[in-house]
Amino acid sequence: MANRKKYLLPGFLIFVWVRLGTEGQEQNKEQTCRLLGKFDLNGYVEAKDHTLVIGGVFPVHSRTIPANESILEPVSAKCEGFNFRGFRWLKAMIHTLKEINKRKDILPNITLGYQIFDSCYTISKAMESALVFLTGQEETKPNFRNSTGVYLAGIVGSGGSSLSVAASRVLGLYYIPQVGYASTTSLLSDKYQFPSYLRVIPSDTFQSDAMVALIRHFKWVWIGAIAGDDDYGKYGIKLFKEKAEIANLCIAFSETIPKVYSNEKMQKAVDAIKSSTARVIVLFASDIDLSPFVLEMVYHNITDRTWIASEAWVTSALIANPQYFPYFGGTIGFGVPRADIPGFKEFLYDIHPSKDPNDVLTIEFWQTAFNCTWPNSSVPYNVDHRVNMTGKEDRLYAMSDKFCTGQEKLEDLKNTYLDVSQLRITNNVRQAVYSMAIALDRLSRCEEGRGPYIPGNTCAYIPDFEPWQLMFYMKTLKFTTQGGVRIEIDENGDVTGYYDVLNWQLGDNGDITFVKIGEYIFTKSKFQLVMKENVTVFWNTETKECPLSVCTHECLPGTRKGIRQGEPVCCFDCIQCAEGHVTREPGQRDCEPCDEDHWSNEQRSECVLKEVEFLSYEEALGFTLVILSIFGALVAVGVIVVYAIHRNTPLVMANGRELSFIIQVSFIITLLSSMLFIGKPCNWSCMARQITLALGFSLCLSCILGKTISLFLAYRISKSKTRFISMRPLYRKIIVLISVLIEIGICIAYLLLKPPRVYKNMESQNTKIFLECIEGSIEFLCSVFGFDVFLALLCFLTTFVARKLPDNYYEGKCITFGMLVFFIVWISFVPAYLSTKGKFKVAVEIFAILASSYGLLGCLFAPKCFIILLRPKKNTNETVGGRVPTIDRSIQLTSASVSSELNNTTVSTVLDD
Repeated sequence: MANRKKYLLPGFLIFVWVRLGTEGQEQNKEQTCRLLGKFDLNGYVEAKDHTLVIGGVFPVHSRTIPANESILEPVSAKCEGFNFRGFRWLKAMIHTLKEINKRKDILPNITLGYQIFDSCYTISKAMESALVFLTGQEETKPNFRNSTGVYLAGIVGSGGSSLSVAASRVLGLYYIPQVGYASTTSLLSDKYQFPSYLRVIPSDTFQSDAMVALIRHFKWVWIGAIAGDDDYGKYGIKLFKEKAEIANLCIAFSETIPKVYSNEKMQKAVDAIKSSTARVIVLFASDIDLSPFVLEMVYHNITDRTWIASEAWVTSALIANPQYFPYFGGTIGFGVPRADIPGFKEFLYDIHPSKDPNDVLTIEFWQTAFNCTWPNSSVPYNVDHRVNMTGKEDRLYAMSDKFCTGQEKLEDLKNTYLDVSQLRITNNVRQAVYSMAIALDRLSRCEEGRGPYIPGNTCAYIPDFEPWQLMFYMKTLKFTTQGGVRIEIDENGDVTGYYDVLNWQLGDNGDITFVKIGEYIFTKSKFQLVMKENVTVFWNTETKECPLSVCTHECLPGTRKGIRQGEPVCCFDCIQCAEGHVTREPGQRDCEPCDEDHWSNEQRSECVLKEVEFLSYEEALGFTLVILSIFGALVAVGVIVVYAIHRNTPLVMANGRELSFIIQVSFIITLLSSMLFIGKPCNWSCMARQITLALGFSLCLSCILGKTISLFLAYRISKSKTRFISMRPLYRKIIVLISVLIEIGICIAYLLLKPPRVYKNMESQNTKIFLECIEGSIEFLCSVFGFDVFLALLCFLTTFVARKLPDNYYEGKCITFGMLVFFIVWISFVPAYLSTKGKFKVAVEIFAILASSYGLLGCLFAPKCFIILLRPKKNTNETVGGRVPTIDRSIQLTSASVSSELNNTTVSTVLDD
């Protein structure tokens, strides 16, 4: 009896173990296996008479035909959608191997064959290819020499990132070297998962850095992101978003292009683009996956966008079609360096279906390129089973009624296969083949005893080496290509180098050209974006200028960014800076405070010097006060002149002629001292104004005190009926002298210990600096003017008592009224002074000085001057003297009374000198 077991492996490889004979026979028979089916793989093989074989996997087709759901058993799918670009890559590998075999400096006496399969840009076909490389399809049991019978050295492929990831998971189990030429996903740098994978194209880690550097160069901050639904797109856009976040860029939206067409998912991506304010969009996808998306952009007429292209599609002729230029023109992307391959163009033209009737790929190429059917051929072309944008399935078998003659000329074609102007990924295929050949060459040149393998420093030999032995040389590979490019593979299987920064522009012939506008250099120690200054960049905008891609326009100077809760940092409100704070540059996050001497301007964009305010001579108020001060001083001078002219008249001589002159001089001092309060304050003026004012009032009040004491004594005489109470003129002068000396002493102590000084008052008003005189010491200031107040109180009290002197003598009443005016002015001054600010505060103080001076001057001297000048007949002893009460008429108080001398002792009358 035969027992059968089926095992379904990735790629639908089916084994069946057949046990023959009875149970006893099973112990003696060797177990064998056979394949129940074969994979439907197309490609090329040339292994005969070659020492080693290098495998290759290329996307010659873009997709597989969907499986028939009515068939329950797994089948190997067929492919459709001929890919001229992938076919050129395949040809590049063959051309490179032929070139290496002709060289004598690499692998002398060793030739390399090839076994190449079409991956159809699908994971299933990539897995089928990997399994065939490992097991073959013709042997009765698995082995690692594949179906060619020649030892497999390694594999070049498998094209896209997802394909390489899938194939490498199988090939890595056996440590078979795999060199990628187009797979850039950062996932493949993980040597724990993919120990035998290396590549000659940079990782997307570098490309993400390059994209961020480019975006920052053009000052874009609000970016859209679209990725293909595979390892390449998902990991690529994930890396980009991580780098963008570090660089403070914001992702406006992030959508995925479905690998299998889905109208719902595609519309979601389209709607995100249409509704977003982002004008710059990063597109991380392969050209094949991108094709349906491009058609959607055309269908919805989405223009005025700048696309940032990944290396997978930036130079793809499938996308760079002139009919798509209105929608994708101005695209900026990163391409791997281009190169010229000697003899490759001629090799590409050396193709014809008649050379091999079984070469189905060449036949399909010819049919697709010339849109004709090759005679006696059943190879289909231009077949499309995909679901279109209406949601219905297309089944187009565009077999032409026109037969190919074989006389068609390739020179008449304009397609990707024959375009050798942008050999970028094609050159990577060449470098991948060379890297494996050079590693084999170094393995073959090993000298026994000096080998890298321990123990014993042994060597490996062709063709009997193990895969891991070749991997030793691959992982430490460093070489220079024929074009002078240095290739160094690091410990992660990655390479460094540079990207070309390309811009899509429309050429003179109407074709899209890829204009190099810069480079992004990445080495172990250098990461730099270098843009060309002499190259014009084409922008697909209405203004043909660099687009502005922001969520919120940059805040102008004078405003700061205000965070919007729950939104990206690029979306913000522009909030005006507070007073005293500014932002000088656009887009600042925080407002900067101005220093103490500056304040913000109205726009909050600059700190300007604060306006310095003080009572100046130039302004109307200051000028008016100066006029009043000078006028008062002139009036006082006029009184002095009048008194001097009439100095011998009774009215002038009454109650102390010298004191009257001193009082008039003190008025001049106090009136003119008010001018010290006007003008820009400085330390000396601050000291002078207070001291001069205090001394002037002290001199005036002490002299008035001398007069009031005389009046007080006169009043006492009139009450006591005696003439003995009298005061010599010398005593009154001594009172004045002592009072003034006391005031001078206090002032000197004030000036020496804590003098007044200039103070910048910034608290009263933010926009101004009030230059003021600070007192220095409140105690001393109170002492200085407190003494003046004390003198004033004594004057008022003594003269108030003496106010009832005879009616015709009214000096006591004048002094009383003058002191009342003095007190009223200064009492009202206090609240007015405390309620004002700045220069008006000084003006209030000057008004108080002038008002009190004018009041005293008018009360004391205006009546006398009136009599002297206008009523001279009243300037007599009788008028000035007055009468005493009738009780004692012997006491006659006249200004004409002269001193009597008794024993050389002068008993003077109270009222005259």
